[in-house]
Amino acid sequence: MVNKSETLGGPLEDLYAFCAVIEFGTLSAAARERGETKGSISRRLSRLEQRLGVALLARTPRSVSATEEGTTFYLKARDALTLLADASARARAAQDVPAGHLRLTAPLDLGVGVLPLLLTRFRAQYPQIDIELLLTDTPLDLSAHRIDLALRATPGNLPDMSYRASALVNFRIGLYCSPGYLAEREPPSQPAHLAGHQLLACRERVGATTLLLNDSRGHGASLTLKPVMRTSDYASAHQLLCNGAGIGPLPDLIARQSLARCELVPILADWQVATGTLYAITLSGAQAPARVRLFREFLRKELTTLQQPT
Repeated sequence: MVNKSETLGGPLEDLYAFCAVIEFGTLSAAARERGETKGSISRRLSRLEQRLGVALLARTPRSVSATEEGTTFYLKARDALTLLADASARARAAQDVPAGHLRLTAPLDLGVGVLPLLLTRFRAQYPQIDIELLLTDTPLDLSAHRIDLALRATPGNLPDMSYRASALVNFRIGLYCSPGYLAEREPPSQPAHLAGHQLLACRERVGATTLLLNDSRGHGASLTLKPVMRTSDYASAHQLLCNGAGIGPLPDLIARQSLARCELVPILADWQVATGTLYAITLSGAQAPARVRLFREFLRKELTTLQQPT
């Protein structure tokens, strides 16, 4: 870190004015190039020399020339201004050009069950964007972890935060099982019939589980059941259900692909365990880099398509 006592301070225009004088040879030529008056350029030079405490230019009534200190300062200042111009151009380009490094975080469930296909499709469209994916069920602070976009699913509203939240898609949590599990069993036709089946619980404490169900007509059912198997996340629940472990809850976003491949079937399709919304959290909205804005809109479109009936 640079010590404050070592920094130059003052407006950058003073530096540009000084470099223009060196490059064009006179205050008048520099003024024309900068679109300023000769007096304005002169005042900028005086302020710069005062801040540095050294004479940068030797002035005569007819000419101006750099002192030895002025020449050394010019060479360094010119390089610094070139680097600054390049950094500014790159920052502005990031608003329009979809390129660079995209750092994402998502819950394990989505990262395993939904994102692989979508990330592969996104990269096929935008090969100049490379992606880093952090899977964790613990919400990460975007600024502290240098994250461009975070995916968070919640059954309610998000807590207040200083970041921009954009709703991507609504989802429902229903009950599913594998066709193999039903091969020798009668599927339940009403919630009470679940008591005669093997229940898989997700994210539940040890002991009896209270399963709350609601249907599209506003009817509710509360069942106290003892699960035969428990798991901490929907990613593992998905795999267990596909392998015939029993009947259990899954978000439709995660179950969708397995339904299309006939690896899962819905149980009590008119009933649901809960509903929720998947959000994209970003550091900024319209000012976000092009790669972030494109990925956010890509996800919204693709996830909406996944929700449509097949």
